Amino acid sequence: MNDRLDLAGIGIGPFNLSLAALLSKVPHCRARFFERRNSFNWHPGMMLPGTQMQTSYLKDLVTPIDPSNSYGFLSYLVKKGRFYRFINAEYPRVRRIEFADYLRWAAEQLPSLSFGTAVDSVAFDTHGFDLRGEGVANVHSRHLVVATGMKLNIPAWVERYVGDNCLHSHHYVGSEFSVAGKRVAIIGGGQSGAEIFLDLMAGNRGRAEKIVWLSRRQNLDPLDETAFINEYFTPHYVRNFHRLPEARKPPIVSSHKLTGDGVSPATLQALSQYLYDSDFLDCDTTPYAILPNREVHLMSGGKNAFHLYMRNGFNHTDESVVVDKIILATGYRYQLPECLMPLRGRLDLDADGLPRLTEDYRVPWDGPAEHRIYMQNAGRNSHGVADAQLSLAAWRSAIIINSLMEEAIYDVDPCPSPLQWGEDYPAKTQTGSENQDTATLLRVGRV
Repeated sequence: MNDRLDLAGIGIGPFNLSLAALLSKVPHCRARFFERRNSFNWHPGMMLPGTQMQTSYLKDLVTPIDPSNSYGFLSYLVKKGRFYRFINAEYPRVRRIEFADYLRWAAEQLPSLSFGTAVDSVAFDTHGFDLRGEGVANVHSRHLVVATGMKLNIPAWVERYVGDNCLHSHHYVGSEFSVAGKRVAIIGGGQSGAEIFLDLMAGNRGRAEKIVWLSRRQNLDPLDETAFINEYFTPHYVRNFHRLPEARKPPIVSSHKLTGDGVSPATLQALSQYLYDSDFLDCDTTPYAILPNREVHLMSGGKNAFHLYMRNGFNHTDESVVVDKIILATGYRYQLPECLMPLRGRLDLDADGLPRLTEDYRVPWDGPAEHRIYMQNAGRNSHGVADAQLSLAAWRSAIIINSLMEEAIYDVDPCPSPLQWGEDYPAKTQTGSENQDTATLLRVGRV
């Protein structure tokens, strides 16, 4: 392969897939995206039966920016002949397995995607970025966009024990993980932990001797997806957040944890009902223990059992539990991709190793300004809690395209939020009917 591109994309997950879909209508941009896997596959390890998306299907790859684009979820339904059946089924949320199939469907049609091509290193010379790896020799690009996804978050105390009897939830569905006759621990109190707990209690991996669910969280905390909380996932909020001083941002992001990392209310209701049935109506169920507010700090064990030592944050006592199997529902963390290591010293990174991204998702570096490095799913500290979520994928892609092409290819300025986060955003212009509505509310004492 010998190419000179305007844009080379490293990694093909939902975020670069969105970018490729929106770029499909920009013919004067030579772009190609590279992925080491042989085909598109989105979180296959967590495709448990019946699990649902926590994000609206309208926040797909393209619709929030260009609803006429043929790579939207509704286009997928029409092409598959499912539109009327889908509407009539009245799903409150799209099944995760169907959304994954939608993403795969889009990936199979986009000609700018190259699977089975691994970018191992990126260097820079006078001609631009030089990509090297399996199937990508002699590929040069003026600009880069990197979206390689998160790494598994494996706590230090468990690293040496990861294996057949101790695995991360990322690999759960695709593994032959049997708990028949075993004591099993799930560690992590988010959505993945809840789904795996229900799956094990249902006996889908064999009948366990006992299931213990441990979490650092003080309770089984719900995902907060109410109307004004969802304003955190809008362009208006992200822009205001980006303008904050760097020191202000991390504590705000931490305070927003449950806006994207709680257990969905529907799952909590299903869990509560399941436990009611198990405790009072079914005399033959698996013994369980749900232990919130526990911080595991040490692990020991051998071939036969694992000992977990933890601190109870509720009453400040030390506790321990012995299990045979462990599932780590401990999430993911950001790590600079290995392929960028040759450029690491030239990138502007913060104390956490995250890039100090500009508003248009460029990482500042000491190279020529006419050669840019864009990064997706790397802006937690710069752009806030929405960065790792699907909600703003299309909008962020449009921001990158406008920056890349140095013109307004897409409209990226929707109506502002009703909440004023800063003083520098213009007030919403009211029409006559809107003024009338306000006057009516004032008369009845609603404003």
